[in-house]
Amino acid sequence: MRFVNPIPFVSDIERSKMFYRDIVGLKVLSDFGSFVLFETGFAIHDGKALERTVWKTSAEMLEPYGRRNILLYFEDDDVDAAFERIAPHAELIHPVERQEWGQRVFRFHDPDGHAVEIGEPQSVGIAEG
Repeated sequence: MRFVNPIPFVSDIERSKMFYRDIVGLKVLSDFGSFVLFETGFAIHDGKALERTVWKTSAEMLEPYGRRNILLYFEDDDVDAAFERIAPHAELIHPVERQEWGQRVFRFHDPDGHAVEIGEPQSVGIAEG
């Protein structure tokens, strides 16, 4: 057995696909309409469709899917360029800052409120720390 990936529920698959493709910079590997897989292995799924698949019903949720209970983590070789590209289009949690373990990261919310972290590769932060 091996872990493959988390699949966040999203309320608007097209909006989230465009956000992760056009703003974050991920390449779409497969687009099945209600499910989008990116080249990195990251995937998103239309929440209502996934609710029907998993639970055989669709809840009428009034709160957003992102509930401050998971952090989606990505790495970028140029964290500053990623910040400049993403920051104007996202609700920032904080700008680029060095973590206590030496890695530089920034965090923001995606369109559904999921917390996202973009960090430099761990070996870079540790080597320069």
